[in-house]
Amino acid sequence: MAKKQKFPYLLSSKWTACQRTLGWRHFQVINRKNEGEWVFAEMVASCDQNARFWINAKQLKDPNLWSPGWKTLAEIRHPQDDSDLIIL
Repeated sequence: MAKKQKFPYLLSSKWTACQRTLGWRHFQVINRKNEGEWVFAEMVASCDQNARFWINAKQLKDPNLWSPGWKTLAEIRHPQDDSDLIIL
């Protein structure tokens, strides 16, 4: 039986850093690398193709560091709380 791939949707995924990283907040995964049990993602800033780095993909799961998708500053500072939703 084939081994299940970790982080199958990593490539081309978009992320927002909670803190500026290399001067930017919005990044996209352009490459992935498997090193034994570890999976690494090559991140590139959406506004500067020269701002790039490799990160352990597990760090992307930490909401204190990264948020999936590209968020505005307002969304970063005040994340939507489900308790604020009104369901009709």
